[in-house]
Order: sequence, then C-alpha cells, then structure tokens
Amino acid sequence: MTTQDLAADNIGTTQERARILSLFRDTRARTLDLVSTLKEDDFVVQTAFFTSPIKWHVGHVSWIYEAVMGKIDSQYGFATDEISAYLNSYYQQFGTPHDKGRRGAVSRPTTRELLAYFDAVSAKVENFVATHELDTTVLDSDSSSGDAGARPARYLLEMGIHHECQHQELMVYDLQHLLADRYTPASPRTASGATGARAASDTFGGMVRIEGRRLYDIGYNGRGYCYDVELPEHKVYLEPYMIGVYPVTNGEFLKFIEAGGYKTYRYWLSDGWEKVRSEGWEAPMYWTRDGDDNNEDNWYVRNFSGYARINESEPVSHVSYYEADAYCRWAGSRLPTEAEWEIAACWDGARQKKTIYPWGDSPPAPDRCNLMESNLWGCSEIGSYPDGVSASGCQQMMGDVWEWTSSEFVGYPGFQSGFDEYNDKWFANQKVLRGGSFGTPAVSIRGSYRNFFRLDERWMISGFRCARDDDNT
Repeated sequence: MTTQDLAADNIGTTQERARILSLFRDTRARTLDLVSTLKEDDFVVQTAFFTSPIKWHVGHVSWIYEAVMGKIDSQYGFATDEISAYLNSYYQQFGTPHDKGRRGAVSRPTTRELLAYFDAVSAKVENFVATHELDTTVLDSDSSSGDAGARPARYLLEMGIHHECQHQELMVYDLQHLLADRYTPASPRTASGATGARAASDTFGGMVRIEGRRLYDIGYNGRGYCYDVELPEHKVYLEPYMIGVYPVTNGEFLKFIEAGGYKTYRYWLSDGWEKVRSEGWEAPMYWTRDGDDNNEDNWYVRNFSGYARINESEPVSHVSYYEADAYCRWAGSRLPTEAEWEIAACWDGARQKKTIYPWGDSPPAPDRCNLMESNLWGCSEIGSYPDGVSASGCQQMMGDVWEWTSSEFVGYPGFQSGFDEYNDKWFANQKVLRGGSFGTPAVSIRGSYRNFFRLDERWMISGFRCARDDDNT
C-alpha cells in the first residue's frame, strides 16, 4: 500500500468516525429533548402492560450500546449487573429478560441513576468510536447464520443508533397513553401541517392503478444504513392492482362504525371478532362517544392536542390489523401486500427505477411528510403534502400513520441476521406496517423499512390504505 493509499484510508476512517459520532450525538440529544419537560414522577409510571416507564426507555437505549460494544470487543463488560438485569428487554443471550409488564413495579434503579447511566454510556460510546477499528468484522457467535451473519463494527454501532430512534417513537406512544395533552414538547408545537389540504369530497376513496404482470425489485437498494430485514433486495411478481391515493380517514372509518361494523361478525376474521367482543371495541383506540347539546352522539379523541371531536379529514389512527382488515372487507377492498405498498410508494415508472422515498432519493423534509421533526404531534389532514407525492400518484405514504399491510413479517429469501435476537426472533404472528408516523425520526425511515406488530395491537400510531385487484384484468 502506498503512502497516498494510507492517507486516503485514514481520511476515510476519520470521516466515518465523524459521521457516526454526529449521528450518535444528534440521536442522544433528541432523546433528552423528549424527556426534558417531564416531572420526575412521570418517568416511573407504566400505564399498561404494553407500555414501558420512560425511565426504562432512557436506560434501555443506553444498554443496547453496551451490548453492541461487547459484541465488538470481548473485553467490554456491562457497567452494573443490577441495571443490566432491569434493562434487558428480551435478549436471552444476556441473561433472563425482565418482565415487560412489571417494568413499572420497580423503583430501583431510580430515574436519576438511569439518567446518569445514560450520560456515562454516551461518554463510553464516544471513546469507543474513537479508539476501535470500525471496519473490523464482527461475527455474532450466537447467530445461527454462521459466517454469513458477519457485520462490520460500524454497522452494529449504527444499528444501536437506529434502535434508539425506534425507542424515541415508542416513547411518543407511551407519552400519549400517559399524559396526552398534558405533555409539553421541548420545542413549541407547530400549529398545523395542512400546507395544501384539499376538500374531503375531492379526495376520499380515490385510487390509482399500478401496472402489473411483471417482476419488481423489493427491499432496500440504497447505500446507507438499513435493517437486516430490509435485505436482500429481490424480485416479486405483481398483477395489476388499485391502491388508495390517501390513507383511510377518520370520516371514512366513521361510516364503517355507523354502518354497524363493530356489531356484526360479518367483516371480521375469527380472532378479530373475538377481540371485539372480549375487549368491548366499538371504535379506534382513544375514541370516546359523547353527546352534544342536541343529545346526538359524536366521537371525540384525546391526544397531544387535547380533547376534541375527531377531524374527519385526518388519517384514522390507532387501529389494529383486525380493524383495518374488517374495514376493507366492508368497503369491498383489501389491504395491500407490502410489495404492492412499496411499489406504489417508490417505483418510478417513467425512469424505470425504484427510489428510496416516495418523492425520490433526497432525505425527508417538513414540506414532504409529517415525521417527528415536523413537531406537529398529530396527524395532518389528507392532501397536506403534495410535494411528497409518489410517482404513482399516492400521497402521504411517509409519515402521519404507519400503514398495515396484509403481509406476514418473515425474512426475505436469502435473509441473513445482522444481530441475533433483534428482528429474526419475531418471524411469527406479526404483520408488516410501512411508511412511518408523525412520531418517527426522519433519519430512521425509508420506503423499504418494515415495521411489525401483532394483529390485535393498536396502541401505536397505525392506520392503513385500501387496495383491490384491478377490475380491468
């Protein structure tokens, strides 16, 4: 290797370290912003078995870096056994995971101890990035994929950063359940995201046609970070189909309710109908029925904006897969597959190429979609982001609400695990959601991103859009 080659290699390593540290610092700062306005008692409450105390999130997003650093350097050890035991979510390789439903029943480690742990781990990561080779190949000895699962150290460190982004969104879900409009964001809440909303009568129910009878490439095709479950890019055959221009709105879903959608088994999967009956579902989560001065029943919702009548022009949110599927059956449609969703979002037929985002390959911006950085803390009305339209003509495919698909969450053909027990252990009884929500950090979302939840879960910011087979085929 020449002197010039060594110099270029050193420059590349320095730049990569700087990039990872910048991403890490921005991410840590965003976590602290999310919790900066909370009272000390807010950190310890667990309002339901599916939520977690905020102090646990703060600790866990630090704990995962310790797990990653231990994978890269066998000499690295967890700071304290007590903290590690509490913060282990479901990783059997690191000991017995703590019971998720009882995270709020633990008073120690305290909030102050976990905030101090957060700072201590931040310093350790900074030092680790500065002193370790980032291109060193790390073979997860616990992985069943053998040498095929090897990843460079920088990939694992960046995975830790994106894992923290995931928990930032989970904190948004938990803060809504805990505080709703009593939560004060660190930055002033943006008044409205409606930059170009159209009248509801002009938009509801419209569909676009996607060409089919051909093979499409599905999966991540960029050069940046992605999760292992977005790979490998592979071909999927699709028939022509129709898909909604917009996600289904509150107003449209209200018609399903008024038509007795929650009162008859006719539209529901068997397990879904059992949930309706056993849980007493009669509307999306957070909706409540209230009468006005004329004694007419109206639907209200409590969220980060307060308690108010539902906005019929916003995407419906906090619905389970069962509810989304039932609505589609009632409406004479179906949920799209994740391949259909990705092609509608990212395939540019004119250029015969797939883009990273619906609008192209440039990063998300507030004029294109409603993500965490939009600081709206709620959904935008449909039609608010014409600059974010996909080449197929679909809008708001990124941000606002995660969108259910009919696809099972399993590994793509040729899948190789990037970190044992992170994604691959969930390849059963989960459905794929696409597109992100108003609680998703912009740095962590792509058109190929595959979120996943159980079919009955609806505490997350989840909606859907309809699809159907093309009538002309």
